[in-house]
Amino acid sequence: MKQVLLSIAACSWLLAVVDGPAADVSPFFAGNPCGFLLRRGFAGQVSQGGMAFLASSFAWIASEDKSQGSAKMPRGLPRGASPSEKWEKDIQAFEKADRTNPPPQGAVLFIGSSTIRLWKTLRQDFPEYKVINRGFGGSQIADSIYYADRIVIPYKPKMIVFYAGGNDINAGKTPEKVCEDFKMFVERVRAKLPEVRIAYMSTGPSPARWAQVEKQKKVNELIREYIIGAGNMDYIDVFDVFLGPDGKPLENLFVKDKLHNSDEGYKIRVKAVRPYLEKRFPSK
Repeated sequence: MKQVLLSIAACSWLLAVVDGPAADVSPFFAGNPCGFLLRRGFAGQVSQGGMAFLASSFAWIASEDKSQGSAKMPRGLPRGASPSEKWEKDIQAFEKADRTNPPPQGAVLFIGSSTIRLWKTLRQDFPEYKVINRGFGGSQIADSIYYADRIVIPYKPKMIVFYAGGNDINAGKTPEKVCEDFKMFVERVRAKLPEVRIAYMSTGPSPARWAQVEKQKKVNELIREYIIGAGNMDYIDVFDVFLGPDGKPLENLFVKDKLHNSDEGYKIRVKAVRPYLEKRFPSK
């Protein structure tokens, strides 16, 4: 944006030197970072009409810089309208449900993409724990960051089980970017809930996205390395258990779209997650 504004200012200068009677602009140069260059280029004389145009252009630049410096946008979030807003109706539905039936504080929060959203048996699978399901759409990690203040922080969970990243790779993000986004999610949550434990359930594999398997493996590798050094986190590896003897995803663990888990697939996830819950929060 700054480059565009500087270009406008330069054009205004060119207009200034050919329009109307000259005006002394030495006061304008005082304290202006571009003043030295402008003096050398045009000897400090512009038209009165051009002077106003020039001054307003640099004022615009200054206000733009000031607004960028003071904006309190969360780290990693874009300015203005966000692609994450396409999930607004889903988030509002969660909030409506929360008003009708407030979820328990100190629960285990499962959040992420459609693999979490479609986990319909979550409460039955972990009856000894208070659990909350906040999976939505075909979301990416950035979407969970965007809505963390509304569907993570208010619940004050004692543990978060996070599953997302596959849609990020499918959308063209690099494994490095996916890992950075997960780090941002952790930072965003820990800023308000410093003691919450966060577990990442590994992404992939699936028959539908088998062509992306190497990138999925890289995502898992990077996030696992991050978790090892981060503290108060877990890495739940469910990659290999979805593979058959031939090293490819077992078809019976997926529904017809070959992307989402069947009932048998979710049983594997339950078996993978349970030890981490039992270790951290033994049931009474």
